Amino acid sequence: MPFGISAGALFVFAVILVALVLFATEPVPVDITAIGVLVALLLVEPISALAADVGLLADPLVVLDADPTDGVSATDRGLSGFASAATLTVLAMFILSDGVQRTGVVQILGRKVAAFTGGSETKQLGATIGLVSPISGFINNTAAVAILLPMVTDLAHEGEISPSKLLLPLSYASMFGGMLTLIGTSTNILASELSGRLIGRTFTMFEFTQLGIVVSIVGTIYLLTVGRYLTPERIPVARDLTEEFEMGEYLTEVVVREDSPLVGETVGEALRETEFDVDIVQLVRGDRVFTEPLDPKLIRAGDIFAVRTDRDTLVELSDAEGLDLLPEVDVDEAELEQASERENLVEVVVAPGSSLVGETLVTSNFRQRYDATVLALRRGQELFRQRMDHVRLRVGDTLLIQGTPDSIERLNVNRDFIVAQEIERPNYRRSKIPVAIGIVLGVVGLAALDVLPIVVAALAGALAMVVTGCLDPTEVYDAVQWDVVFLLAGVIPLGIALETTGGADLLAGLVVESGVLLPPIGVLAVVYLVTALLTNIISNNASVVLMVPVAYEAALQLGVNPFSFILAVTFAASTAFMTPVGYQTNLFVYGPGGYRFTDYIRVGTPLQIVFTVVTTLGIAYFFPLTPA
Repeated sequence: MPFGISAGALFVFAVILVALVLFATEPVPVDITAIGVLVALLLVEPISALAADVGLLADPLVVLDADPTDGVSATDRGLSGFASAATLTVLAMFILSDGVQRTGVVQILGRKVAAFTGGSETKQLGATIGLVSPISGFINNTAAVAILLPMVTDLAHEGEISPSKLLLPLSYASMFGGMLTLIGTSTNILASELSGRLIGRTFTMFEFTQLGIVVSIVGTIYLLTVGRYLTPERIPVARDLTEEFEMGEYLTEVVVREDSPLVGETVGEALRETEFDVDIVQLVRGDRVFTEPLDPKLIRAGDIFAVRTDRDTLVELSDAEGLDLLPEVDVDEAELEQASERENLVEVVVAPGSSLVGETLVTSNFRQRYDATVLALRRGQELFRQRMDHVRLRVGDTLLIQGTPDSIERLNVNRDFIVAQEIERPNYRRSKIPVAIGIVLGVVGLAALDVLPIVVAALAGALAMVVTGCLDPTEVYDAVQWDVVFLLAGVIPLGIALETTGGADLLAGLVVESGVLLPPIGVLAVVYLVTALLTNIISNNASVVLMVPVAYEAALQLGVNPFSFILAVTFAASTAFMTPVGYQTNLFVYGPGGYRFTDYIRVGTPLQIVFTVVTTLGIAYFFPLTPA
């Protein structure tokens, strides 16, 4: 083979290349890509063995079973991600985070902090960063953003500032807050296991807390100064949601004429049969007002419908369906609320792991399924107020929805969505607040004192959440982000293959060569920067799996402390500021903040550079590069 590269390593590089493209473009969800990677690694050895038997290959490819004398088969290695301590720990941490969330303690804390901010943007920004950072150190930082997003959005509206000024800092602060402890993010947990496998040293609970505090302080200063002025006001300050979504030209009222062909049909039949892009928002019949569910209502002459459509379609619709436009009518949130106390307008964000990802409003049967009407869809800076039915939904998409309070409450408790306004939930288990906090502190304490391994402590804590009533047994499965679990299980074997085939050693040599004129601390900075750039394109967990073996081999070739290099990868993979796709929290705020892709580059690039310098120097100070 050229340059001494084994056939197995070439195959692994090919798999990595395909995986990187799929992770970056997401034609299928990342967890499906990860399982595809796993299947490819499991199939290559038996298929190549058959090819060798019939003379198509000189030798079978060896990818996962580099040392058959250890008694562990290639299949066992390939499936090791499902039995990994990292995978099980992350799963348990999702349950712990959900147990805390269902008590309402974070919401209560958020409201108390918000009460002191008033209309000051500086105070609101400081409160947002100061709240999410420490919370992200002890519950999953993705969950922390999901919990606090409604509070921060309301805070912006009450202070009459753009939500865009607060939501990007919310995401960024959750990332560097997640670096305060081992359990702050799944990336830390995965890197800890990889470190244990490679050098026999896992991370302790507060292994890098000192460094985490340093980067958090630096990050906070940046967001309050330079970042504050770079963060744009994409969402205008608006008095209501219809104004914010610029719905003025898309909401109007029509009356059904006597000769309308719709008379005698149900609303549901009329919507299914029409070829026009239109949604019915409400029905006014005499002095009565009807909102969702409207589908079963029989249409009568004289009925007045509030509809969502554009002006051109409205003209065609009126001619074809026997409808007359009611002139000089502006349908906005205030008018709709006056017309009926039973209806509501809210923003909802499509959550990670949502069953709606990849679906459309039509294929998901959204209107009938949730008894709610989608009036508009925002994806970053892009607004869809027509032709939405066939737009495939993505994580972070923001929907402007109208429905009854019952419908909104169902959306609020549905794990597929994050309602972007605070809605009082009567099912918070506030009496369990001390219990839930005590369980999390117990998990942290047992792991920190090395009484129990983190995976055992976390699983015990997850069980305690159910036994004590903080979670119902049926809620446990909903608490887990299964896409993350399957992502971990799928990509962990890829790291093993990269290491066992010699691919990691080859890449490490390239990294070391790239820094031939640099001292070891310069190479450390290169490792950090390469990992950060990779994470901004693909999943953070995938970046850790690919780069930790490379960092380890680079440290060995330089003769320096490999633990320091593994930490550089860990921090870089957990702080991806430059794109909305690099980290789930960035996607969370993409729609609600109305951001453009370039906003992340503008605000995140200087912060990424600052973190490269600060983290590299911090690692060299707290974890010297000279061998221990």
